[in-house]
Amino acid sequence: MGIARRLRAARRARLRAHAGALPARRRPGAGAGHAEGAGQGRTGGARHRRLPPLLRRLRHFLVPVYDYVLMTEPVPDDLLAEIGWRGRQGVGDSANRFHYYRLTDDNRILWGGYDAVYHNGGLVRQEYDQRDATFEKLATHFFETFPQLHGLRFTHRWGGIIDTCSRFSAFFGTAYGSRLAYAAGYTGLGVGATRFGANVMLDLLQGRVTERTDLHMVRHKPVPFPPEPVRSGVIQLTRWAIARADEHEGRRNAWLRTLDAFGVGFDS
Repeated sequence: MGIARRLRAARRARLRAHAGALPARRRPGAGAGHAEGAGQGRTGGARHRRLPPLLRRLRHFLVPVYDYVLMTEPVPDDLLAEIGWRGRQGVGDSANRFHYYRLTDDNRILWGGYDAVYHNGGLVRQEYDQRDATFEKLATHFFETFPQLHGLRFTHRWGGIIDTCSRFSAFFGTAYGSRLAYAAGYTGLGVGATRFGANVMLDLLQGRVTERTDLHMVRHKPVPFPPEPVRSGVIQLTRWAIARADEHEGRRNAWLRTLDAFGVGFDS
């Protein structure tokens, strides 16, 4: 019962922390690429806080990284045909600071990514869910990618935390005498991988040796992040180096090459 109470309490805390992540509404008369958060202006007095992992042993493997998304109004059929997105594929570009985009059932375009924002000290705050500079940047990149859609309006914007680890893919384990299994560190790539993660956890709880549990990614943890304040310095240095690489045709400096050698990095 102690574990169950902790899980319920932590879930309630996270729901309260992110209750302000509401859809955004447009300001009357605002130009394309501008939107106003429905919850803005109500969190100025909120205190900074940290949301540690439920298991203390995981605190060195995870950092909270903010990711941001825009959503357009429905794209008219003629414009959709003009950009040639006929297969409705999910798309992501190949830069270090990449964008991802999807079509919804009613032909809106979800457009997100690029900035992976870490607040020094691993701080989490409700107002961080809205970041004007990133939304403006995303809007600019959107119309650079789809100049045919210039003038299309954004109807929603939002942001939130991604549980990021140093290898960009989930890791696994057990606790409390193998009565609890966990999967963490999906780094924004959990939608398609959670079924796999659930099967791994079931295997671990049952003590079964399977093809899944024999995988290196299941048997080994990612490289841990250093403690603060070194953690913040390393992450911000890496963010700077990644941005510089994108500005120089992907050429990676000595810092990024060192991280590559150890199989670690940072991104959303």
